[in-house]
This record gives sequence, structure tokens and C-alpha cells, in this order.
Amino acid sequence: MGVAIRAAGEGDRELVVGLLDAAFQDDPVSRWVFPGDEHRRTTHPRLMAAFTDIVLAEGRVDVTEDGTACALWLPVPDGEHADEEGADGPAELRAEVDPDNERVELIGRLTAGIHPAGRAHEYLWMIGVAPEHQGQGLGTALIASVLDRCDREGLCAYLEASSARSRALYERLGFEPTGPALDLPDGPRMWPMWREPRG
Repeated sequence: MGVAIRAAGEGDRELVVGLLDAAFQDDPVSRWVFPGDEHRRTTHPRLMAAFTDIVLAEGRVDVTEDGTACALWLPVPDGEHADEEGADGPAELRAEVDPDNERVELIGRLTAGIHPAGRAHEYLWMIGVAPEHQGQGLGTALIASVLDRCDREGLCAYLEASSARSRALYERLGFEPTGPALDLPDGPRMWPMWREPRG
């Protein structure tokens, strides 16, 4: 049985923020950005809200019809980085989300620094599945729907895997590591991954 997917709109903002917050509370990168459990519980939703607003304005958010999973995609044109926030974006994001936390800014600068430029691609910024629905193939269905379009249109796709588990999923979908891994200072590793169109 297939998974029904639709494009999210502004009315879905709180749903998407809630999904991302729940899905990434215990993610290695989120734990690095917000190392204190209580601080993460209260501040992490603001970061997810900022990300959601950027992608609703400039990209596409897909959600499963039952509201249990979402994926945030940004189109990146030829010759450009996915500089979704501009040169001062990471600093502005830090000021908006958690002004005393330099890691909010640093993660944006570090991921921008490894993002490939040159060829148009779809950038999978984030994908979140409600914890109680993980392992049911919802994330795979969300990604596959966009990858099918990429294959039809001859578009590449890019992402940064934030855990070994997610990296394995992306490899099954045709992504391959591109360039060196990003080791966050005193933190976890992230893997930039690229996928050429198929067929």
C-alpha cells in the first residue's frame, strides 16, 4: 500500500515544526547544538520553526497525508550554493533562535562550507518522522517521491546525513558520500551525500 503525500502550506506550519522537533530531539547533531537536555527541549522547537519558515518560503515541504512525517526540500540552481539564509544567515538565525549559543551559527556555516556548488540539485534539508511511526517506511516514501521526479527531470539530489543509521538509508536510495565527512568540533560526524539522477 502506498503512502499518500501532499505539499504542505502555511496552515501546516505547526504540524511540521512539531514533527521536526520530536524527530530530532535526540539526533546527534541536535544534541551537539543544544547539549543541555532542558535547554534543548525549550529551544530546539525555535530552530525547527526557523527552518520550516525558510523552506515554506523558498522550497517545498512535503507531508504524509496522516501528518506523521515531513520532508523539507530546497531547489538549488546551477552554479549556486544552497545559501538559504544569505551570507549573514547563520548569525541572524542564532540571534533569532538562541543568541548565546554559538553552535547555532557554527552548524550553518560548516554545512554551507561543504555544500557542493556547480550543478542544479534538490537539497533535502531535513526529513522528520514522528518517533512512534519510525521504521514504517514513511521517510523512504517521502524521499522516493522527490527522487522519482529528479530522475524524470535529470536532477541531482544532495543531503547531509546526521547519523550512521540515516546514512545507510540514504545509501539504499542511491546517495553516495561526496567529499570528506564533516566532524563537528567535539561533536558527531555528518556525511555530505550526493545522488546522480537515474534512468
